[in-house]
Formats: sequence, C-alpha cells, structure tokens
Amino acid sequence: MGEIKKFTPVKLICGIIFSDDPIREKARARLIEKFGPADALSESFSFNFSHYYDQDMGQNLKRCFISFESLIDPQNLPVIKHQTNDLEEDFRLLFPGVHRPVNLDPGYLKASALIMATTKDFAHRIPLTAGIYAHLELLFTRQKARTLGWTYPDFYQPGYQVFFLQVRKTYLSQLKKLKAGQLT
Repeated sequence: MGEIKKFTPVKLICGIIFSDDPIREKARARLIEKFGPADALSESFSFNFSHYYDQDMGQNLKRCFISFESLIDPQNLPVIKHQTNDLEEDFRLLFPGVHRPVNLDPGYLKASALIMATTKDFAHRIPLTAGIYAHLELLFTRQKARTLGWTYPDFYQPGYQVFFLQVRKTYLSQLKKLKAGQLT
C-alpha cells in the first residue's frame, strides 16, 4: 500500500483575457489584493487563436499572466476559481458598457505541469469539487514545455512557454528553500 502524503505546495498563476489596458491593470491589482504579491507578470499577447469570447468580450483581445509569490495547496484551486468568477462579476459592474470585461483563468504550476481550472467538462478533464475541473495544459521537462493534444492553441506560443518556464525556475527555487526550512 502506498504511503499517503500531503500535496507539495504549488505556484498559483492566473491568465487574464481583456481588450483594454486599463481593465488589465485593474484586474492585476484586484488579483494581487486577493491572492498576495506577484512575482512575475507576463507581457500582453494577442489572443487571436479563437473567437470563442468575441460575442461576450469584443474583438482584438489580449491575454497576459500573473504569477503569485506565495505557494498554495493544490486542493484550493476550486475555491480560487470561484473567487475569480466572483471578481469577474465585480468587473461586470465596474465596466457596464461591456458584457464581460475580463476573463480570469486561475491555475497552478508544479514541477512537472501547468494545470488550469475550468468549469467545462471534457474527456481529459478531472472533476475536482464544486463544479470545477482540472485541465492539464502543459508538461515540463528540464528546459522545455511540452504541449498535449488538448492544449489550448494560444499556449503553443513561444512567449507563453518562455514565461511559464521562468515561473517554473522561480518555483523550483522556492521548493528548495521550503525543503531547507528557509521558506514557510
């Protein structure tokens, strides 16, 4: 019988899909207020791989990512997804001219993978709790991010992968410090 152990803490990240820079800045500020200081902010990438959000959010969308300093328990991902959905609703009230001013996609990075939270079921998604599923987005090897058959098209962009590999490097350093008792 295998020994049951606590989960290794993981690195909280969040994707932000938006159309206007002021919305992006407000979203980053609200996420930092909710989840603590950021240790990495990506550039804004064109989100032109899908028209899925056009009706709700408009066109010429962009996406950026934020990584947070504090490590989390991966079991908290469903709660965090509900919290980001609540933040999206707050933004709907702040920017009444747009049906959906922002899309917030939380997830976490661990040594071997990037996992995103979703409310949409599919064959490769694992149900967690409270209507939230885990979506395995990328796998990591020593110096590389590997896509999968179901990886969202925009995650194939080299800029995304460079960002996540840098966040992974920070995360691995944090894990070393955690194991050495230098991080709580």
